[in-house]
This record gives sequence, structure tokens and C-alpha cells, in this order.
Amino acid sequence: MNASESIKVRYDLMKPHLNEKNRRLWAATEAIALKHGGIKIVSQATGISEPTIRNGIAELKNKTDEPDHKKSRKSGGGRKSLFQIYPNLKKDFLELLESATRGDPMSPLLWVSKSTRHLAAELQKKGYNISHVTVAKLLSEMEYSLQGNKKTLEGGSNPDRNAQFENINNTAKEFLKNENPVISIDTKKKELVGNFKNDGKEYAPKGEPIEVNMHDFQTDLLKAIPYGIYDIVKNEGWVNVGINNDTSEFAVESIRRWWNGLGRSRYPGAKKLMITADGGGSNGSRTRLFKIELQKFANETGLEITICHFPPGTSKWNKIEHRLFSFITQNWRAKPLTDLVTIVNLIAATTTKTGLKVSCELDENEYEKGIVVSDEEMNNLNITRNSFRGEWNYIIAPQKPKVIT
Repeated sequence: MNASESIKVRYDLMKPHLNEKNRRLWAATEAIALKHGGIKIVSQATGISEPTIRNGIAELKNKTDEPDHKKSRKSGGGRKSLFQIYPNLKKDFLELLESATRGDPMSPLLWVSKSTRHLAAELQKKGYNISHVTVAKLLSEMEYSLQGNKKTLEGGSNPDRNAQFENINNTAKEFLKNENPVISIDTKKKELVGNFKNDGKEYAPKGEPIEVNMHDFQTDLLKAIPYGIYDIVKNEGWVNVGINNDTSEFAVESIRRWWNGLGRSRYPGAKKLMITADGGGSNGSRTRLFKIELQKFANETGLEITICHFPPGTSKWNKIEHRLFSFITQNWRAKPLTDLVTIVNLIAATTTKTGLKVSCELDENEYEKGIVVSDEEMNNLNITRNSFRGEWNYIIAPQKPKVIT
């Protein structure tokens, strides 16, 4: 067995027990022992580069270096993060993502349309030495995710779709600049109350799954109706859990409870409120009762309420879907929603690493279905419709009290 083979045998035995620094110093001692040509022989036998071995020899000869048994590198060693190397990288990256985010009314939406290679190429044009692999890591760190196709469009895309997104975005920016609240609202899907199967998987002792009822098709089962309000600035959610009907009266009562329980204290000086909502359902753009109930709310609070509805087929772009409801679903996955108290507690316990906080309460009020709103009531609304798609964008201001003579 020659010197190179002997070194390889010893190295293979020692390698699992050596850290980076110890490998470097071990290779250096072997090279010193071999004298002439030792560095090259050790490098070929172990795969450790010759410059690394030379560094190890220099460290051994430098008697002033005190050994550090905890670190393999000196303090401050190692590669600096890209954000340290490029102080403006995060700002430029976010600006790039804002233009590359699909249909986002209030950037960033966290769903990116451009590939990592295209994003890397754009950053390279700005002078950043960055690869598509590093871009993927940065996207993960900034909580962006790779999304597949999702069935959300109902037929053809509305020609004013993108223009409406821009309108929502610009309106929201103006509200935020003036420190007025912007909320996203919607109804989460109804949930069966009882010991029934809930989708998802959760860790449990092997062979001991939670047992639930076989059937859930009875017509008289109690259903919970979570109506959510998401504050996009404070990253706070408010969920009003109804047990009756998902009506416009219920929707506005949920907004009212958020304002009285949280919003008023968060925005003590607010004179205006912006609401982003889907185009259909209990808070739909064509729903007369929704406007009537908002008028009552505006009269009570003195708030001027700006409403912006999302175009048909784009409800999944509403922030509440992926900033609040998705995390509630994750939090109670595989947990039977046995009673209303359990539902309220699970919703209120929802948190995220980005600091989401959720408040939740039970609403036991009765909400009548099929309330008809007359033309006269609609004509009495203090409503101003936007010149652009007034059915989607309008302002409901407080009405002046009637003077009784």
C-alpha cells in the first residue's frame, strides 16, 4: 500500500468524526509529514483542495491562534447573506414581484406568475449576481409559493378585470396613506357541527385514529357559518360564527361586530372605511339588502364606506381567502368540529409565523331569508357610484338626520 492509499484509508475512517476545521488541520498534518509533494498527494487521496490544505498548514504554523473547540470557522467567517451584500435587494425584489403577481389587488399576493429563471434574469439586469436557485430560496423565505392551476374563472374573463384590480389597488393605497382601515370580507364555507370527518391529516398514536360518525347526510344537522373580516394592515382577523342563514343582514352585522370589538380601537381617528368583497353571495354587488344594511351601519358609525367588489370569477384573489381562511382550515384539519364552542376556540387559536391574530365570537341571532328591498328604499340610499364600473365601486355615506317640523 503506497502513501496515497494509506492516507485514503485513514481519511475514510476519520471523516465522519471530523468537522470542517478538523478535516483541514488533519489534512495539513498529513501533508507536512510527507514533506515534498505532500499537499498534492493528500489532496488527490482525500478530495480536499490544495488551497484548503495550505490554509490548514498556515493555521498550524500560526502559534498565536487560540484553538476554538466549538467553532469550525473564526467568528464572522462564512458567506454573507445576499441581503447583507446587496442592501437594496429586498426592495427591488418586492417591486419586481409586484409587477409579476397575477391579478393582485393589493400586492404582494404571494402567487407569482414569472419563473425563477425570469426573475433571476430581471435581477441580473439590475446588477445583482444572483441565480435562479437563489431566487427560489428568497421566494420561500418571503413566503411566496408555487401554485398550480385552480378552477376559479366562470367562463371568459371580464374585459375590465385587470382595470378593476388596478382600481382596488390604487384605492387601497390612498386609504392606507391616510391611515384609514381597509378590510377584506367573505363567508367561509359552512361547516357541519358534530363528530364528523374533517379533511386533512394530523399526527396521532399509530393505529389510534380519531373515530367519527359514518354518515353526515341528515338534513336537520346544525351548520356553522363563519363570516370573516380581515384587516390587511394589522394582519388581524375577526370571525363571526352564525348558526342561522348567510344573509346580507348577517354579513353587515359581522362587520359591525368587528368595528365595535376591534376596528374602532385600532383606528380611533378613522372617518372612512374601505371594504373589498366578492361579487356574489350575501355581500354581492347586485344584492340590494347588502347596500341597505351598509347604509344603516354608516349612519350608526358616521363612517363613509367605500366598497370595491371583485369581478366575477376572481373571488380567490380576495385577501381573506389566503391570509385568514386558509390558515383556519389548516389549524383544524383532521379535528372533528364537535360543537360550536370547539369551532370558536379553534378559529380563535389560529396563528401564523407572520403574526396573524384572530378573534372569534358566536352569533346566535336569527336572520330572515328572502327580504325584499323596494325601489323607494334604494332611491333613498346616500350612495355615489364610481364613474368606472359603478356597480362594482361605490361609496355609501352617512345620511343626514331628518328634521322633524
